[in-house]
Amino acid sequence: MPPKAPIKIFSGTTTRYLAEKISLCSGRELGSVNCIHFSDGEFATAYEETVRGSHVFLIQSTYPPADNLLELLMMIDAAKRASAYKIVAIMPYFGYARQDRKDQPRVSIGAKLVADMLSAAGVDRIITMDLHADQIQGFFDLPVDHLYASSIFVPHIKHMNLDNLVIASPDVGGTKRANTYAKFLECPMVICHKTRAKANVIETMTVIGDVVGKNVIIIDDMIDTAGTLTKAADMMLEAGALTVRAVATHAVLSGPAYDRIQQSGLTELIITDSIPLKKQSNKIKVLSVAQLFADTIEKVYNYQSISTQFLL
Repeated sequence: MPPKAPIKIFSGTTTRYLAEKISLCSGRELGSVNCIHFSDGEFATAYEETVRGSHVFLIQSTYPPADNLLELLMMIDAAKRASAYKIVAIMPYFGYARQDRKDQPRVSIGAKLVADMLSAAGVDRIITMDLHADQIQGFFDLPVDHLYASSIFVPHIKHMNLDNLVIASPDVGGTKRANTYAKFLECPMVICHKTRAKANVIETMTVIGDVVGKNVIIIDDMIDTAGTLTKAADMMLEAGALTVRAVATHAVLSGPAYDRIQQSGLTELIITDSIPLKKQSNKIKVLSVAQLFADTIEKVYNYQSISTQFLL
């Protein structure tokens, strides 16, 4: 039997903060890769150690700017051209996931385009977490391991020991996710029904269900401008909720998001470190996904089942 391919873990530039935690949890040293920048803004990636015959894991979240995605693509290409045995892209946050279908005429399906680019670059496997739309897994003709942050969030929520707990979905599309949390936590669920005037702008919102005298936790996969979240929190407090907290995997937090969160009635926002915070807030608590990804790397490398990583 031939010797097993060695494992090597590398990080993109902007996700190094998380990659260092993952490599520490896995007990492996983070490999050295250099991103060379030219004066016109162009850049190139170069591995500073051999990857020939290695099982290469590349860690990079593809949040804006688009350079993060391009850097991951170039790292994949460089590893392939350097004769890596297997190339696995670890994308804690899969950017462009909201563009998963044609919801109006003459628009692109950005998530499918990203999947095609990753495949064309030469990736062998994708490991990601809490995709905005589950069907994105089907955009790839290669294995996609879709992890869930619920395996971190649910134990944390249980540890909070909140009385009269209610799980809330911020929109109808998130009811499946919220319902699963409610099932594991053995508590009721309410739904926020909203209509949008345009992207990132809410026109109307109503609550379906009883929140009077309840401690509410809103469950979502990502927070962008925080308009939906803060409006829902304030509306539930007006409807008689005792407290409102929120749990979200990906803290995009763009535009007025931080100000909205700070000025809202939210008691706490619990997120993961899939995306780095632009600034700190006393209302935001960060839980790390490093151990989750470190365990998954070991299981994938040793050809073991990763079903124990799934809670949803």
